[in-house]
Amino acid sequence: MQIEKLSPSKRREKRQLLIENKLKFAGPESELSIYDTYRAAKGVGLEAEQLLYCGMVSGRKVMHDLHHQDGELFLPHESYVMPPGDYVEIDFPDAKEEAPTTCLTIEIAKDRIDRLSERMQDLIRLDGVEHNWEYQPQIIHKHHTGDTQQLLEKMVMLYTQDNPDKELMLDLSVTELVIRLLREQGRDVLLSYCQKVPDATGITVAIHHLEQNLALPLDIDQLCRKACMSRSRLYVEFKKQLGCTPGEFQQQLRLKSAAEAIQAGKSVTDACYSFGFNDLSHFSRRFTRFFGCSPSHYRRQSSNN
Repeated sequence: MQIEKLSPSKRREKRQLLIENKLKFAGPESELSIYDTYRAAKGVGLEAEQLLYCGMVSGRKVMHDLHHQDGELFLPHESYVMPPGDYVEIDFPDAKEEAPTTCLTIEIAKDRIDRLSERMQDLIRLDGVEHNWEYQPQIIHKHHTGDTQQLLEKMVMLYTQDNPDKELMLDLSVTELVIRLLREQGRDVLLSYCQKVPDATGITVAIHHLEQNLALPLDIDQLCRKACMSRSRLYVEFKKQLGCTPGEFQQQLRLKSAAEAIQAGKSVTDACYSFGFNDLSHFSRRFTRFFGCSPSHYRRQSSNN
């Protein structure tokens, strides 16, 4: 994440401590905090009064919570969401004076999340699934997409710079971030339901078919027949249920499966051709756009971990 405009040298000058120096920037029903750590440490506590959306900027942390006592590695281009009232302890294995570990958190008021979940409940229904869009208080740790990365970078700029429309633009950006979080949660519910009952509805049939045939070219006509929907209805339902088109959903599945294969030790070339990509350079561009790093860098990072 690019935060050069935050002036690391000025943050260094203002620091009070070597561990978890914190700068705060207020926004509408939200607050950005930037943490710089200049010395290796273990067991540094972090407590969330409101929901905390955490993003890694540089270096790495090891996060210990009730479910991961041995720790989970937290790396750049990853999101770590802490529900209100939760607590984690953090290790900083690599922090040093010349290369501090830096991360950011965006604290979002629970009332705001509740209001947005109520609006989504009124506007969006998951087909065949009992889901009310209410935020489920759980820790979420994921490698986020390039679009989420761009949103976080934009929010850092808005929080830290003078802009005549700062309040309004931040309000919209926080709303988008919460919607992305709730959408991801809803998608997980739908995909889990699809695993259990793949033939429950037309949309679950279509999802199941795409999941089972990742390496095959997308055949919209065949997908329409399986889902018993017209082409226009199929696209409307995918947009409503998953927030994307069938083609975009297939590509997301392919990229995530390829990333898992690379993480498990498969070569970049094998991962590319195993999941329906026919051109290595095209795969690399798509992968970089989605994950924020090249497949080869992702492989090196996974090997180091």
